[in-house]
Amino acid sequence: MSDRWDVLGLGVAAVDDLFYVERFPRPNTKTPIQAQERQGGGLTGTALVAAARLGVRAAYLGILGDDPLSRFALESLESEGVDCTPVLRHPDARPVYAVVIVDRSSGERTIFYTTAGYMPVPSERIEAQLIQRCRVLFVDYTAGEGGLYATMLAHRFGIPVVADIEREQAPAVAELISQVDHLIVDVEIAARLSGETQPPSMVRALARRERACCVVTAGEKGCWYAEWGGEVHHFPAYRVEVVDTTGCGDVFHGAYAACIARGEPVARAIQVASATAALKATQPGGRSGIPTWSVVEAFLNTAAHVP
Repeated sequence: MSDRWDVLGLGVAAVDDLFYVERFPRPNTKTPIQAQERQGGGLTGTALVAAARLGVRAAYLGILGDDPLSRFALESLESEGVDCTPVLRHPDARPVYAVVIVDRSSGERTIFYTTAGYMPVPSERIEAQLIQRCRVLFVDYTAGEGGLYATMLAHRFGIPVVADIEREQAPAVAELISQVDHLIVDVEIAARLSGETQPPSMVRALARRERACCVVTAGEKGCWYAEWGGEVHHFPAYRVEVVDTTGCGDVFHGAYAACIARGEPVARAIQVASATAALKATQPGGRSGIPTWSVVEAFLNTAAHVP
């Protein structure tokens, strides 16, 4: 189809209010806010922005209302070139809202969030022809039964599915994990899912012959991955000056999905995703530091890995 999307995302879009402090405060103390800003966020929302900045056609399928937060979430996606024509409307729907406290001394962050008003897309509202229009389907754990149904449709059309799983106990997630083609999880989730204590063993436990790739990410330690249940490989993280880690995992997922949609091999997708996430960490907020394809390529020519 001439109007196909490269990546169609099904899951959460959020609004993040970011507050920057010199360092995280101790309990029962006061800390001045040095700076603050509002950005779009969310696992799927930020992944789609990362994919769009890398030059692929991205689209978002979710449910939003007509309140100020919903309008901000929608406008922040559209301003990045993400096609939001699949978005459904409900008067009571809201994006996830988060308050993010960023420690400027370390770049680490703590997130306070509410899912009040968040509505996953139900299976009956997902049309097969919509899924058929994408080259890669991206789902996150909040998509629930709708995400599982969309995954089944994608497989019917031979479309690979990339997933971001942050909570293994969410509705339909256990079955979703079993169906995902490209499973990317952080080391804490991987440990709980596998019962293993070391990343290579986690990958071996979660990889399988029918799964295109399993990736376990571990921040500055890099990531481990295996294709089709084969040999486990380690890819070290890139060395950068970390300002804010907000959204790094989402950006990794989106860049990886973009590469798969472009027909890149898994090893290249891992390299680009690692570089894109590292570059994002050098800027504040979940999206402001997401680089373009040309910036990533230039970075890869000179980048050094964490020892």
